[in-house]
Amino acid sequence: MKTDTHSPYLAFSRHTWSELREAVQLPLSEDELARLRSMNDRVSLAEVRDIYLPLSRLLNLYVKAKQRRSRVLDQFLGNDPHHVPYVISIAGSVAVGKSTTARILQALLERWPQHPRVTLVTTDGFLYPNAELERRGLMKKKGFPQSYDMRRLVQFVSDIKSGKQDVRAPVYSHLTYDIVPEQEVAVEQADIVIIEGLNVLQSGMDYPHDPHRVFVSDFVDFSVYVDADERLLKTWYVERFLKLRSGAFSNPDSYFHHYARLSEEEAVATASRIWQEINYKNLKQNILPTRDRAELILTKGQDHQIEQIRLKK
Repeated sequence: MKTDTHSPYLAFSRHTWSELREAVQLPLSEDELARLRSMNDRVSLAEVRDIYLPLSRLLNLYVKAKQRRSRVLDQFLGNDPHHVPYVISIAGSVAVGKSTTARILQALLERWPQHPRVTLVTTDGFLYPNAELERRGLMKKKGFPQSYDMRRLVQFVSDIKSGKQDVRAPVYSHLTYDIVPEQEVAVEQADIVIIEGLNVLQSGMDYPHDPHRVFVSDFVDFSVYVDADERLLKTWYVERFLKLRSGAFSNPDSYFHHYARLSEEEAVATASRIWQEINYKNLKQNILPTRDRAELILTKGQDHQIEQIRLKK
């Protein structure tokens, strides 16, 4: 562990961090991990053991401490015990592997005996429908903050933290690239809710002229940022695009079916252009500036392996 008195973070190497799992045993099999990986991710069982097990142990301790605090407050106020989920947010760039991180954490956390109900929600469901994005001229800004129904997303997280039962979120389809009409996912009495998305670390600092606005980050108990060098991110995005071109894009129902006919050279050029014009701009303008608000930063290197862990003091 490296301690810099001028940094708000403690920095850990893989080896030092892995020792913090103590006696916690790996509860996942290779088959289970294969189902949790996103396309183009290369997370191994060793990575889960060395990186995610210590993190799940830390989060388990934080959750138990929060639950104890809630019981103390209920006792002080003379209230009946009430159930409020612990909220974890996971942020980072497109193609960095947020979804895999979220699914692995969900699988590990729900195996701890104190909180078996762990719900994962992605902010994609709170994007405006394509018809609304077209009306607003935002289709090329999809994923930028203004493309989300932020009022609905914030209300969703607020309802969770207020202890409201049967909170529902809209569903997004990556096949049709749109919101699925009249379909929702329910968050029913979860012990932990993981919210994964591009801009979940945004706060009032991003809107200095609107100090009264409330953000998702205002309701989050612990935040994670998955980081990587910009050149790696572009490479991973292009690689993923090429795999989708020969996979999901070949489905006639896919919004991106027209990309399936591209040659490999054309596909690389198209993916590079999309990255540069949309995802890179969103990263630089809206996502990367929020990184240092996270409680934990996981920095990836080659082959998607996490090389450094920074934990806020």
